[in-house]
Amino acid sequence: MRNNRRLRWAAIPIAATLAVVLAGCTQAQLNGFLPGFEEGESPVTNNTSMVSGLWVTSWIVLLVVGVITWGLTIWAVIVYRRRKGQTGLPVQLRYNMPIEIFYTIVPLILVLGFFAFTARDQTAIETPYAEPDVKINVVAKQWAWDFNYVDEDVYSPGIQGQYDDSSNDGSGGLVESELPTLYLPVGKKIEISLNARDVIHSFWVIDFLYKKDMFPGKTNYMYVTPEREGTYKGKCAELCGEYHSAMLFNVKVVSEAEYESHIQDLRDAGFEGQLGAEYDRNTNLPGTKAPVTEEGE
Repeated sequence: MRNNRRLRWAAIPIAATLAVVLAGCTQAQLNGFLPGFEEGESPVTNNTSMVSGLWVTSWIVLLVVGVITWGLTIWAVIVYRRRKGQTGLPVQLRYNMPIEIFYTIVPLILVLGFFAFTARDQTAIETPYAEPDVKINVVAKQWAWDFNYVDEDVYSPGIQGQYDDSSNDGSGGLVESELPTLYLPVGKKIEISLNARDVIHSFWVIDFLYKKDMFPGKTNYMYVTPEREGTYKGKCAELCGEYHSAMLFNVKVVSEAEYESHIQDLRDAGFEGQLGAEYDRNTNLPGTKAPVTEEGE
């Protein structure tokens, strides 16, 4: 009778696991409910599937470990519970060498495995393009973004997100049309250099599933190939001051013709050249001379 009860308790987690596996998954579920994946649509960039695969595989492994751990814990609680009429402490066991080796070696293997796969994918994502099709320079500032289109020698100056004051109750949100917008051509290899004018910021396009910190005096890089046209939301992912939450932007992945049209619009508006370090707020970085008057020169 006791063996039958044990079998019933063991069957519960097994049945639950089978039910989840056999239920079938949507595209969102297969990719761990991460943004950037819609039914019937291609991934947003060449890197999103890689990031999603690493995320989902890690959770599957951890779920298996969790189910085994929970199952053994519940099994021990039920099987070795105090029964009616029992008194005193049960027989105490210690120094089970096989079990101690098991719970030392298995976590070590898991950690090494997570590290190896993470290092592999990170190396692939961070490898520079030998010949990028488009070079973009993104400059963060409190609390907006400047976008330099390097090859075309034009720029798009950004202003801080503006709130809609037309509502009398003060509930107006940010005006979407006022947010800085970065245009990228679909299917092209993009090299994005990242700089900050004042404090630490972080460039995060949510659906790209990747972000990169931006430090004053240092240039970081991102390498990405957008694979699906659309408008994607971006934000600063590093607390950078009072209006950090309003430091938003959009990324528009468009056809090459529309990209060229946008470049021409910037040129027609007089935004030729590049917005460089002369607008940085910091004056105490290495190599920066203190401001002097003409007499002092």
